[in-house]
Amino acid sequence: MRVDLFDFDLPEESIALRPAVPRDGARLMLLHPGSPPEDRVVRDLPGLLRPGDVLVFNDTRVIPARLHGLRHRPEGTRVRVEAMLHLREGPDRWRAFARPAKRLRVGDRVSFGGAGEGETCALTRLDATIVERGEGGETTFAFDLSGLALDEAVAALGELPLPPYIAAKRPTDAQDAADYQTVYARQPGAVAAPTAGLHFTPGLLASCAAAGLAQVRVTLHVGAGTFLPVKADDTDEHRMHAEVGEITPEAAEALNRARAAGGRIVAVGTTALRLLESAAAPDGTIRPWTGATDIFITPGYRFRAVDALMTNFHLPRSTLFMLVSAFAGLDAMGAAYAAAIQRGYRFYSYGDTSLLFRAETQ
Repeated sequence: MRVDLFDFDLPEESIALRPAVPRDGARLMLLHPGSPPEDRVVRDLPGLLRPGDVLVFNDTRVIPARLHGLRHRPEGTRVRVEAMLHLREGPDRWRAFARPAKRLRVGDRVSFGGAGEGETCALTRLDATIVERGEGGETTFAFDLSGLALDEAVAALGELPLPPYIAAKRPTDAQDAADYQTVYARQPGAVAAPTAGLHFTPGLLASCAAAGLAQVRVTLHVGAGTFLPVKADDTDEHRMHAEVGEITPEAAEALNRARAAGGRIVAVGTTALRLLESAAAPDGTIRPWTGATDIFITPGYRFRAVDALMTNFHLPRSTLFMLVSAFAGLDAMGAAYAAAIQRGYRFYSYGDTSLLFRAETQ
């Protein structure tokens, strides 16, 4: 499909730089197939679903994945380097988007954190070797530390990777450390938050349980590729970056049992949806899953597992807007987004949200 079909005019002021307070006080647009969008708030969610429905949460935890350092070469030249980690490839290896990409090559040594000025403590300096270069600045680093020691060093030296459209307007601060993490985050590994989940509070989770809504946790470590623009003119030419996830046998069994009893699967966020659809059999049965997925969902995709989707408002020409257009219909989402802009909804990671029910044509 042509990428320009997913373009629309988004005023700069529509992009939220801070979340709503309280989290569950954000606005929620409710969209049923064939009906006009309704304005609600997030705390209304328990009443918008049926007892027996299942909320599926992505429990990944954002790590401070942006690292700054210096590139060293034997001839003594140094260059400042920024690396955005996005995919763990082994106990000592991360794939990252690095800048300045054109000045890096395989075999270069990079010192992160301590900037290579003689520090030796792992918590003030982290050394790595570039072992692979790819397209678009994608770089694989082999670190001198491994396993838990590497995790601790990244946690000590890295910065929280706010989305570029926020980071370009203000610096990351201490408040973001809490705001850019779901209250149920458990599994470290993401470099971007599953942002629909940012609207949940302990109180809202309790209200959902009291309303008879089951809750299941899955894990998909969101990568920095989620921020990359679609540069191709046709969706067939766009390459998705892989993300690693897991659906445990217990989670799969709970989801299949709920569906068999007539419950609907409600994905909280596009990351949960992408993982569920990756793991779904043709008949909609959810299989246990461990591994990577690079599923790219555009209109024409036949959904197998997910009945409803809670998701924030996405940017023009993004893979996420393509996904919601596949789920609820391109024309319906175009009209809903036009209404959202006109009604003052706040977009993207810190913005408002929506509850979409799958188009009847699926």
